[in-house]
Amino acid sequence: MAAKRVLLLCGDYMEDYEAMVPFQALQAYGVSVDAACPGKKAGDACRTAVHQPTGHQTYTESKGHNFALNASFDEVDPAEYDGLVIPGGRAPEYLAMDEKVLDLVRKFSDSKKPIASVCHGQLILAAAGVVRDRTCTAYPAVKPVLVAAGAKWEEADTMTKCVVDGNLVTAAAYDGHPEFISLFVKALGGTVTGSNKKILFLCGDYMEDYEVMVPFQSLQALGCHVDAVCPDKSAGDKCPTAIHDFEGDQTYSEKPGHDFALNASFDSLDTSSYDALVIPGGRAPEYLALDDRVLSLAKGFMDKGKPVASICHGQQILSAAGVLQGRKCTAYPAVKLNVVLAGATWLEPDPIHRCFTDGNLVTGAAWPAHPEFVSQLMALLGIKVCFA
Repeated sequence: MAAKRVLLLCGDYMEDYEAMVPFQALQAYGVSVDAACPGKKAGDACRTAVHQPTGHQTYTESKGHNFALNASFDEVDPAEYDGLVIPGGRAPEYLAMDEKVLDLVRKFSDSKKPIASVCHGQLILAAAGVVRDRTCTAYPAVKPVLVAAGAKWEEADTMTKCVVDGNLVTAAAYDGHPEFISLFVKALGGTVTGSNKKILFLCGDYMEDYEVMVPFQSLQALGCHVDAVCPDKSAGDKCPTAIHDFEGDQTYSEKPGHDFALNASFDSLDTSSYDALVIPGGRAPEYLALDDRVLSLAKGFMDKGKPVASICHGQQILSAAGVLQGRKCTAYPAVKLNVVLAGATWLEPDPIHRCFTDGNLVTGAAWPAHPEFVSQLMALLGIKVCFA
């Protein structure tokens, strides 16, 4: 059994990252997470929104992934959970008018169980009347509501801002996920060991949105130093991402995702200083696999036996680098041809969230596999999360 059980309070057009990153990160750490939405049941989906600043007076919105719920709201009993997570986005605007939602939040608050709320999620806390005399932050536009509800406002000088007041953890935006998730894990009684690791992410334009950000922030939340690089780009540059989802067509659909900010420069890399390599999927690996610098980098990690974690189409890079001969691995099913022709033994990803470890190599088929993907990489790196 999982050490802890947490509820994720969902709604249509919650922010894409703010739902999936904590959902999958916590599962990777061994926490059982139920995602529920008023008026919906397990197996239903919530649409999500991609919110990001693009130089205008406020953030832009586009459609994100469809988020699959795994619990029915009407069957949720707060007494059975150890904590609550509230994503932001536009969903909190109408969830804050739902008395069943407010009653649920009050029960978590009254029992002093940890509540972690991000961005616009604090609208629900204000409507539930649980922020009076509590210090908290939020997306800046939420300030007037929190102040009117009696909260002690703490300005978000950057979008990474997080605040803890007793059992309440609040954050300004998804930029603060690493600290936000870390603080929530601590509030649940969790401790992390073995996290003094340095990890490199190999990025490219139109890598899959979830497949870069979920493991990136999950590993940061553990205390790892994580660098993201892209050939011909420098720290501070951005990579556009792609949202790949299944919406009833013969193959996945593609929509624009968030812009992902790089924090290191490819040309000045010292790969010997890193303990592991992570390769996201999406469309980027198709052309990165043609870059000899990329292939040399991947081959260097594999030859030295350092952990390499590759997901979805990322295995196109490993195939082109000639490092899969005699290895056992999986990938997105359409990449099977690359894997088999590279001399690997194909492992069927059935179900799609299956991941496999073969020596220093972790492979997964698609972003639903992130909990196993991150967990198996943690095991190779000797990182553990334990709960009191």
